[in-house]
Amino acid sequence: MRRVIYALALMAPMAAMAEDIKPAAVVAEGVPAIPEALVRATQPYLEFRTASLVGWNVRTHGIAISTRFGNVAQIHDVAMPLGMRRQITFEADAIAGASYARKTGDVMVVQKDVGGSEFWQLYRLDQGRLVLLTDGKSRNTVNAWSHDGKWLAYTSTRRNGADSDIYVIDPRDPKSDRRVAELKGGGWTLRDFAPDGKSAILANRISITKVDLFRLDLASGAQSAIGDHNKSIAYDEVAYAPDGTLWVTSDEYSDVQRLGRLDPSTGRFTPVAQEKWDVEDFVISDDGRFIAYLTNEAGISRLRLYDVASNTVRLVQALPTGVISGLSVAPWGEIGLTLASAKSPADVWSVDPVTLAAKRWTQSETGGLDPNVNAAPELVSVKSFDGEVVSGFLYRPDPKKFPGKRPLLFSIHGGPESQSRPGFLGRNNYLVNELGIALFLPNVRGSSGYGKRFVSLDNGPDLRENSVKDIGAFLDKLAKDPGIDAARIAETGGSYGGYMCYASAIRYGARLKAANCIVAISNFVTFLENTQSYRRDLRRVEYGDERDPAQRAKLIAISPFTKAKSLHIPLMVQTGGNDPRVPPSEATQMVEAVRANGGPVWHLLAKDEGHGFAKKANQDYAFWASLVFWKRYLLGEAP
Repeated sequence: MRRVIYALALMAPMAAMAEDIKPAAVVAEGVPAIPEALVRATQPYLEFRTASLVGWNVRTHGIAISTRFGNVAQIHDVAMPLGMRRQITFEADAIAGASYARKTGDVMVVQKDVGGSEFWQLYRLDQGRLVLLTDGKSRNTVNAWSHDGKWLAYTSTRRNGADSDIYVIDPRDPKSDRRVAELKGGGWTLRDFAPDGKSAILANRISITKVDLFRLDLASGAQSAIGDHNKSIAYDEVAYAPDGTLWVTSDEYSDVQRLGRLDPSTGRFTPVAQEKWDVEDFVISDDGRFIAYLTNEAGISRLRLYDVASNTVRLVQALPTGVISGLSVAPWGEIGLTLASAKSPADVWSVDPVTLAAKRWTQSETGGLDPNVNAAPELVSVKSFDGEVVSGFLYRPDPKKFPGKRPLLFSIHGGPESQSRPGFLGRNNYLVNELGIALFLPNVRGSSGYGKRFVSLDNGPDLRENSVKDIGAFLDKLAKDPGIDAARIAETGGSYGGYMCYASAIRYGARLKAANCIVAISNFVTFLENTQSYRRDLRRVEYGDERDPAQRAKLIAISPFTKAKSLHIPLMVQTGGNDPRVPPSEATQMVEAVRANGGPVWHLLAKDEGHGFAKKANQDYAFWASLVFWKRYLLGEAP
């Protein structure tokens, strides 16, 4: 009898979980109950973790990382490779960024918002508590530390809510805060201080293909342009070497970003590495002897070391193949980075600059699952309607477990100046490994990573729908694939990918079973009018200017909301209530318009989230709801 009572006691929490599975901050309209069996079946896939490098702890020779043990990501210290993760921040909202003071490491500054609003504040971490450094109202972002570690530069909209001015502060003394540059526009950042601390380099990002540089005198505030600003040149990365040499990545006289020296007085750029692909990041050693840099080769990262004295390059081959980010070099020369692959969630590694040997610092959990069974993606290329070659990554289910033709889900990235890369699928491994759904991540025209010509092919309202036509080219090719069931194809996408999701559902509705569109643009005009003012001009460069009558008319014509009567397939919409980029009104108007057609629409609104769901409880519920959606409308399973 005792055993029966004990078994019933164990079952009770699971029954309660099925009833209380929806987080309190989530509003679910049209979404059916989540089956208890689905919650149990997916649980291991929801318990993976990631670890991202925050920076080196110069006092302990350890590292700081961002990882999640509770509901949101927090900062942890790791003293040695594969050592214990010791949590040092304890907040209800995710920590968006953190960094130790350069050289000294005696203070850490944390960047955090509330509820995904992206109105970040800066704090000094003091024994587990956050001491506010900014005004508590405006939008603030960390830029760079001075070379001696005393001053931190950051941008803030506190003056008028729209323009990003530059401030510097000694975080040890909040009263030291002062504005050093009053600027116009939302694309400004201070990229690096000069080694002597008397000047700095400012960058004004006009678009992904045009970034203007200026030298800022920190005492007087005087600015002087670097180079010819009448030219469209993008400088993605900028940093001073200890000897005062200014190093940048630039696309001047090239379709891709190249690493080289920039003379601030003449604007002359001298490349040192002739790469075929974009150099997307670099770091300079404290002694100036080497530069570690990353190339993005069709989505895969390669790490190389450039020896300044000998003008030679060495390829690091000890790391697993994957996607690398977050380069950071320690004062003693060790190179830290974050690496993710199809078979490993993001984890922190380091590379010895002399031997090029690699060490793994973290090994994140995968819910007890063997990550080696995850599908490795294959690159799929196709010529689009106009002959332009576009590509993407296809993850196929195990043919032994799932023989025959398999259903296919398109997952379209946002940005649009972003790129789908062969990283870890996380929860979506459940789709491939357990449901036998093939997953395709397309990189349509306008994606980054393929040069400035390609990234500009969708700019403005007249070219916007060409990227949607690329989806048609992929559909044509994959429908002929012997391993794909052309009668069972669906799509999802977020942000700009959400626009692509709506637009593809309208244009290719006869070939798609369902669409799950997340934090999506539905009307370009209302989006531009209601997105936060600090980012509006940057988005006008990409999409078009709604203040111009001709462009406004075209933007309305190509908007999914205008064609909502033509969207007939089942639709799921996910929205963040605090989204500063794509406001929730974009979802509301589309949901109402499609429901007027009489079609099924499921709508999830997370009141405590911004541009995408960051809290694990919300992510889990959204995933479960989407699985029920795919099971019903893609796999054709009974409710």
